[in-house]
Amino acid sequence: MVDDGNDELEFMSLPLRMHPRVFAALGADLVTNDVVAVIELVKNSYDAFARNVWVRFGHDPERGEYIEVEDDGQGMTQDIIEDVWCVVATPYKEMHQMVSKGKRTRRVVGEKGLGRLSVARLGDRFNMITQARGSDCLEVEVNWADIASGEDVSESFVRFRILSNTSPFKQSGTLLRIYDLQSTWDEDRVSDLEENLARLISPFSEVADFNIYLSKPGELGTGEVKIVSPEFLNKPMYAITGEVDDSGSVTYQYRYSPVSRGKGRKKTSSVAWQQVYDTLTVQLKSRLSAEMAHCGGFSFDIRAWDITSADTQEIGQRFNIKKGRVREAIKVHKGISVYRDGVLALPKTDSARDWLGLDLRRISRVGTRLSTNQLVGYVSISADRNPRIEDTSDRERLVSRLEVSEFEEILKVVVFTLENERDQDRVRPERVTPLEDLFESLKATEVIAKVEALAKKGADATEVVPILEEFDADLDDAKDKIQKRFVFYSRLATVGTIAQMLVHEIRNKTTAFGSFLKYIRKNFGPFNDDEVEGEYQHARESVRGLEQLADTFSPLASRAFRRRKRDSILEKRIQECVNLQRGEIEKKGINCIIPDSSTRVAVDPGELDSILLNLIINATYWLNESPADNREISFQVKQKDRGDRVQVWVHDSGPGIREDDLEKIFWPGITNKPGGIGMGLTVASELVSEYEGRMAAVHPGVLGGATFVFDLPLKNA
Repeated sequence: MVDDGNDELEFMSLPLRMHPRVFAALGADLVTNDVVAVIELVKNSYDAFARNVWVRFGHDPERGEYIEVEDDGQGMTQDIIEDVWCVVATPYKEMHQMVSKGKRTRRVVGEKGLGRLSVARLGDRFNMITQARGSDCLEVEVNWADIASGEDVSESFVRFRILSNTSPFKQSGTLLRIYDLQSTWDEDRVSDLEENLARLISPFSEVADFNIYLSKPGELGTGEVKIVSPEFLNKPMYAITGEVDDSGSVTYQYRYSPVSRGKGRKKTSSVAWQQVYDTLTVQLKSRLSAEMAHCGGFSFDIRAWDITSADTQEIGQRFNIKKGRVREAIKVHKGISVYRDGVLALPKTDSARDWLGLDLRRISRVGTRLSTNQLVGYVSISADRNPRIEDTSDRERLVSRLEVSEFEEILKVVVFTLENERDQDRVRPERVTPLEDLFESLKATEVIAKVEALAKKGADATEVVPILEEFDADLDDAKDKIQKRFVFYSRLATVGTIAQMLVHEIRNKTTAFGSFLKYIRKNFGPFNDDEVEGEYQHARESVRGLEQLADTFSPLASRAFRRRKRDSILEKRIQECVNLQRGEIEKKGINCIIPDSSTRVAVDPGELDSILLNLIINATYWLNESPADNREISFQVKQKDRGDRVQVWVHDSGPGIREDDLEKIFWPGITNKPGGIGMGLTVASELVSEYEGRMAAVHPGVLGGATFVFDLPLKNA
């Protein structure tokens, strides 16, 4: 600041002015498009405790095309019009967040005051008739074009009068008409509005006392159509519903309901916040708390469908709708929508439907991901429980905050859980039936013999029909089994391709890293400094960890994989694998019990480590759900009766395995672990089978959690 010697002069005051064009400018900036503008007006009707709202497109011989929004809500008094409606950026709704009618209450949803701005965006002229119960019927007219031509908003006025003799309302309500429309409402835009009005109140929410009706252009006077959602949306093939508590832990119920045939399935389980935290990136972990989330509790109801041609055909036949309508209806509601106090908060436009990034993540994991085109999700938050989860002014995204990051990551885990459960119901490989046996059912030898026997007896064609029908059913059954088996093996083949790339890259890198460490030791060792020696050893352990990861995937990387001609001391390998997980084990306070025996098995150390590590990592993860004073992993080694094999038991005190899941947990791609690829137990069981053994899960577990048992060959037995 420059001292010019005039510091004795006093400050003067200048008036802060606002140009009247602010209404049109803010309307264009804050209201995304005309469809969103109409929706904001409908939300105002909801805030006015309307039971019904009508959206109409009409034509006035003198004024031309118009949009009309009418409701049977509480209406406005003259004081409300003067002190609230005519005041720009009024905090009225923030100060009156609840409205009541009799014994019922609603939380208002239009807190950002976009109603008037929406009107200004839609058209230049505006007429409103409103009446509160027991008050005068009032009419307000606004010409936004005239206001915009003024110099100062303080000199801008609206026309207002009392209608003493006529009222369109039985008791109360508001009717808006907007003329001189800024845009043409063609068939596509009106259809877009219809779809978004259907989303305004969730098709399966608790809001049951708010009805929306629509009259399209040219249909005025022919009756309004009530905005409703198709019945099949309430009867999904796959669904996950549940609650998230204030700490961020999830309790859910999964339901599988075949459309027309087959047995359904239900499952109730939970995911602790600590398990969600384990799935986060390093960057997110540095920002969020491992102890609990702070986004506030909420509920969710997420539904999914298979949408192949056969699936949509089946749904169409079941609910008596056209096949194409199935995809269209899912598209209208697609993605996961957030409803605050029962009314849509996010997203508002089609471009923001995938605000969680579900479509992008489909390419990041082997297995079946759900796209937004297959999902209809409803997430219920409230202003009270989730005050920090707010949508931006344009209503297209959530304000970037730590609480919002927690909220989004929890929802991703919920979707991931739905995907995992769905996989179990879509692909059921029947391992007891050898693949070659399935092709036996495609042979016609038996059916030909039956037909020939009938022919010799002089039977007519009608007697052959049951045999052909039976054969046809067998063919369909075999086709279904082969298709499922193909999916099963194609997953393994895909994983094999990726595994081949991983093993190649990892081993190239570890070879280079190993050479580098040897060079460091040769030219700069021995290290007298403990810190340097510690860092060197840490680097060696990191390289060993990468090598073991390569060993884990080696069996899937090539069908020509040859076992190394080495054997192992079983208990030593158990100890080594526990040491590799020492950080997680100590952090979670897990007690590991390892037998002090020494059993030599004819199993390559790399493959044995793969088996053991998968089981240890699995147990360590699920022990998150156990009380801190009851976390244990115990190993037992028992020689089998015939003397040439040894049996290994791995027990933990975690939540355990449901009896129905004992076989499925070994299928590829099946996992309840958020962020997992569902291959750990598959790899472990396949490796055991390579040594002519078998891995099984036992229910109930010895320590109350999971128990796995497998057998291996003894060396020189």
